[in-house]
Amino acid sequence: MPQRYRRIGHFKDVTTFRAQLGELGVVLPMDDVILSAMQRSPMGLPCTVGGFTVGNRWCIHPMEGWDATSDGLPSEHTIRRWHNFGLSGAKLIWGGEAVAVQRDGRANPNQLCYAPGNVDGMRELRRTLVDAHATRFGNTDDLLVGLQLTHSGRFCRPNDKVRLEPRIAYHHLLLDKKFNIDPDDDSVVLTDDDLKRMIDNYITCATMAADVGFQFVDVKHCHGYLGHELLSAYNRPGPFGGDLEGRTKFLRDIVAGIRARRPQLMIGVRLSVFDVPPFHPDPAVGVAQDGKLGPGVPDDFAQAMPNYPGFGCKRDAPLTPDLTEPVRLLEIMRDDLGVAIVNLSAGSPYYNPHIQRPAFFPPSDGYQPPEDPIVGCVRQVQVVRELKQRVPGLPMVGTAYTYFQEYLPHVAQAVVRDGWVDFVGVGRLVLSYPDLPADTLETGSLQKPNLLCRTFSDCTTAPRNGMISGCFPLDDYYKELPEAEQLKDVKRAIRERLKVL
Repeated sequence: MPQRYRRIGHFKDVTTFRAQLGELGVVLPMDDVILSAMQRSPMGLPCTVGGFTVGNRWCIHPMEGWDATSDGLPSEHTIRRWHNFGLSGAKLIWGGEAVAVQRDGRANPNQLCYAPGNVDGMRELRRTLVDAHATRFGNTDDLLVGLQLTHSGRFCRPNDKVRLEPRIAYHHLLLDKKFNIDPDDDSVVLTDDDLKRMIDNYITCATMAADVGFQFVDVKHCHGYLGHELLSAYNRPGPFGGDLEGRTKFLRDIVAGIRARRPQLMIGVRLSVFDVPPFHPDPAVGVAQDGKLGPGVPDDFAQAMPNYPGFGCKRDAPLTPDLTEPVRLLEIMRDDLGVAIVNLSAGSPYYNPHIQRPAFFPPSDGYQPPEDPIVGCVRQVQVVRELKQRVPGLPMVGTAYTYFQEYLPHVAQAVVRDGWVDFVGVGRLVLSYPDLPADTLETGSLQKPNLLCRTFSDCTTAPRNGMISGCFPLDDYYKELPEAEQLKDVKRAIRERLKVL
């Protein structure tokens, strides 16, 4: 339960935070002070990606708002978020947010999606971001902006915010059970022809992205969505499963098609480099009086042994990462596919969120952290460090930094200086404090520490209950929306319901 762990805000300075890292037995470099660009902060140094010079080492991760129109066009909320991306000061904008390459591949009915009539909307989003950056910082010659392309696969909800309409790569014993998929229903399994048509849609969407000015596209392979799931399709028959060559055919064919249509367009990949089995609240602990579920424990994966279907984990001990195949995949991306840059993550928000985005306060319907969230963050940082050592020459963006809060800039400077990673990415943080990168580089300080993301997870609880996403606790824009009161009512109802379980 969170009571065992200390909040980041309770550490009064770098020294006490370092001491906590020591108590936890984790290794993480950290500077004593925040440096401005004038003081030669490592975060202010340029980095070359695919022949393009990116102006600094801050990256904004894709952040969705579940707030597009039903036709997949940006709303005023979407446009505001992209405007804030431009104001952030980060010189690498990783995809803005996920855009479904086809309507039925959306994770929710209000996700951006490609359609011929939506091209102007995508152009407007990019222009909004670039114009905001130009107004605030002047120079955009060193600003690299991409678009993330996705199909949600197992987690498609294209027509209803609650009802899953899964399209899966293969039947997964544990995930089928967790998400109520009939293991005997092969109608939800994508055929080879389905995947070939989808590849064409990725290529079409990438072509659109290039034509409206995006400099790269991300062929998304993370967080349990389709591209990621195909990487663990060991037992899928045919050309898209089996060995690593088969399990990467989807990616390789998409990249080849994009190269043929728009050879100047850079390609990136956001990748979950390791996974673990799904987790659930520990029923032995029960529900506390405050209406919170127990800490997470892994589902019984013995039934899926001895060869658990997970990418980047030991198949005979799936709670342990195994980077053998991730290293090989990154080498393929670098040497064979010409991928310009990768953005490395882990796990999935749907079934093991403490692995993917550690939080002190999980979503209202989620299990409590089974480990100090610091441990989960450092795990990802250390894995990226190892991959950076084993696959040199491929620019890498790191993830899981938001939770460091006051000490994020101190850690970011140190890991970049020490060569652990090339870019430090922030996601949830940008919803509450979008211009943290600019503040640190311009002033060597956090000008608005009251806006630091404290991982309250309202940005997840809200969309899980049919509302738009945003930082309702800290962003005045969202505080004033009707959804803010609705969210309070939803959270109150969840707490009361859990108390009677």
